[in-house]
Amino acid sequence: QVQVVESGGGLVQPGGSLRLSCAASGIIFSNYAMAWYRQAPGKQRELVATISSGGSGSYADSVKGRFTIARDNAKNTVYLQMNRLKPEDTAVYSCNAERLQARYWGQGTQVTVSS
Repeated sequence: QVQVVESGGGLVQPGGSLRLSCAASGIIFSNYAMAWYRQAPGKQRELVATISSGGSGSYADSVKGRFTIARDNAKNTVYLQMNRLKPEDTAVYSCNAERLQARYWGQGTQVTVSS
């Protein structure tokens, strides 16, 4: 049984930092590309960052230079380090594991950026 579980969300002030974690089980983690998405109320889901099975990362323009995606295959975990957070980063952040036709989603973790 595949499980994808996010953690690390919370309330942070503008300019602050958070690190999200996503732990996957039931898959050969190192074979999967991993991604973080987010969805704010009333808005469509947005791709935030991806990391290939080989470790190459890519980012949405809105977070480039502020967010960093990384993976630890020994821990079956992908991270999203978020710095210089802005109120517009407020959203539910979800993790996705993808390989060929297989896609697995977590339940998401809330990130709120507010003073």
